[in-house]
Amino acid sequence: MANDLTLTFLQAGLQTTLQDKGRAGLQYLGVPVGGALDITSAAMANHLVGNEKNVPVLEITMTGPEILFDSDALIALTGAPFELYCDDKLVENNTAIYLKSGSILKFGKLKSGCRAYLAVAGEWNAKKWKDSVSPLLQVPEATPDSIIKKGTKLKINSAFLNKTGSWDKNKHTPILSNRVRLRVKPGPEFDSISRIAIAKFFGQGHEISKDANRMGYRLTTNLTNPEDRSEMISSGIIPGTIQITGSGQPIILLKDAQTTGGYPRIANIINEDLDQLAQLKPGDEVWFSIA
Repeated sequence: MANDLTLTFLQAGLQTTLQDKGRAGLQYLGVPVGGALDITSAAMANHLVGNEKNVPVLEITMTGPEILFDSDALIALTGAPFELYCDDKLVENNTAIYLKSGSILKFGKLKSGCRAYLAVAGEWNAKKWKDSVSPLLQVPEATPDSIIKKGTKLKINSAFLNKTGSWDKNKHTPILSNRVRLRVKPGPEFDSISRIAIAKFFGQGHEISKDANRMGYRLTTNLTNPEDRSEMISSGIIPGTIQITGSGQPIILLKDAQTTGGYPRIANIINEDLDQLAQLKPGDEVWFSIA
């Protein structure tokens, strides 16, 4: 069974965007990677509704939208757990849910974590740029459908309702905490950073500041003395790179960050821990250890 479907956003949420795999391989052109920050949760949402893993999903940050579905739909919400309501009835996260035409999906309280992923069965009718629907902050007009606002309408072609996936919730449901330890590898400038700064970096927890978004997280700690602080010629950075700014504060760069930076790169978070990084929010604490 298939039908075309329109989602109307009665409320947008704090930051709701349409995300897919992003644009890996274009950093040499200055194009950020972009894409879903928690790729495992995004892929599992698609799996639950029978989509391929790289089909776009809605990435929902901290507060969720309110969505009207004008036709029958199959959805799944994964990642950070929300109180989720369909026509004011509480429904589950991490499972496929059938919605009837005219249903309104509302997001309540965020229980833990930062970002949730909503998959809808079918093919999103959204404009792509460089083979991705993920918003490009520098050129927002390139993907006009992907930054959700109140009143936004998104169409899904051929919303298939006859296939669902399943998963082992005990194995795949993320365990989210406001205090995490992430594994890193030394960055290119690691050996040029003072031993005092290195000791501080690994020897204490770092709070995520309010300056936190899809470009990166600024940490509240100060690692360096005035004589340690220096800049350098801009060099390549990737999601998970940790730089030490001129003020001594570390910044963890995420998928919407620029592709070069001029601060020393003390470390890089390993790929396996980037999903966990994506679920941190202001006030959470992160510790680092060598992978």
